[in-house]
Amino acid sequence: MVRLGHQVDLWTPGPSPAPGWAELRRTYDVRESFEIHRAGSAAVFRRWDYSLGAARQAMAAGADLFYVWPYQAAALLSQWGRPTALEVHDRPAGLAGPPLFRLFLNGRGARRLLVITDALRQWLATRFRRSLVPPVTVITPSGVDLESYEGMPAPREARARLGWGESFTASYTGHLYAGRGLELMLELARRASQTTFVWAGGEPEAVGAWAGRLEAEKIDNVRLLGFVPQRELPLMHAASDVLLMPYQRSIAVSSGGDTAAFASPLKAFEYLAAGRPILSSDLPVLREVLNEGNAVLLDPESVEAWASALRDLAADAARRVRLGQAARAAAARYSWLERTRRALEGLEPRRAAGAG
Repeated sequence: MVRLGHQVDLWTPGPSPAPGWAELRRTYDVRESFEIHRAGSAAVFRRWDYSLGAARQAMAAGADLFYVWPYQAAALLSQWGRPTALEVHDRPAGLAGPPLFRLFLNGRGARRLLVITDALRQWLATRFRRSLVPPVTVITPSGVDLESYEGMPAPREARARLGWGESFTASYTGHLYAGRGLELMLELARRASQTTFVWAGGEPEAVGAWAGRLEAEKIDNVRLLGFVPQRELPLMHAASDVLLMPYQRSIAVSSGGDTAAFASPLKAFEYLAAGRPILSSDLPVLREVLNEGNAVLLDPESVEAWASALRDLAADAARRVRLGQAARAAAARYSWLERTRRALEGLEPRRAAGAG
């Protein structure tokens, strides 16, 4: 948003002060600076205090547009007639989610609904009996910073920089939650002993548990990296001969929900940008981005299909290059900058009476 010329103020829950920009740049690879404010958030109030406080502070600051994620803030601002864009990554949940979503849709301030997949848009349209079509509703999948993936070295050179060794490498980045295909990747490691498998991500407790299991089962070709800062991921992806996305038919998230039908995983876009062949589960929602031209799509329940596909790619360097080039070409449609342009298109300031 800053790169597009907008003034941005971000309100986040939690105590002051906000993290410094050196930490934020290392963790999230955010290049532009903007104002970050804190609004109180006690667990007992379930984000109502944060949403109300942040909304009031933003109104006092004279915001032209309120770009929000919390349903509470979206409902309040829309009902107050403030120009509001709500970004939605999953179905409204709990007792409060659906009525808050309706309050947003029915408020005078509702300007845009941003959904990460068309599957989610269709579900919301059916559930809430609304058409949810452009220009008010815009599909904005997750994205990638293409600049971070410019000029990446070949896999062997990237591995040398990281000190990974020479072996054929298949990597996975992301959380270690249930439904992410970890058991499948474990079986792949058993079957492909000459391949090094790299897992990056996961909470320390989960990483420790998997390390213990790998040791107990004497599987020594899986490297657990734990959390990797965002700016270090491109080189890790470049060091991989194959990138793995073995989602199962049920995908857990930090809140405990299941997003298998509606997800737009960040790793899909980072994998595409890396220009490496992708082995992915063949889930309907992933086909909104992936296809047989830019990835190898496989039955998430067939270890044999995955093992066979991995063997084929290991033996066919030319095919790896073709798939990687197609992936990189597809990534051009999903930059964060283009996503933001689509999200904000047509939302120039429209000041209603009394609006800030």
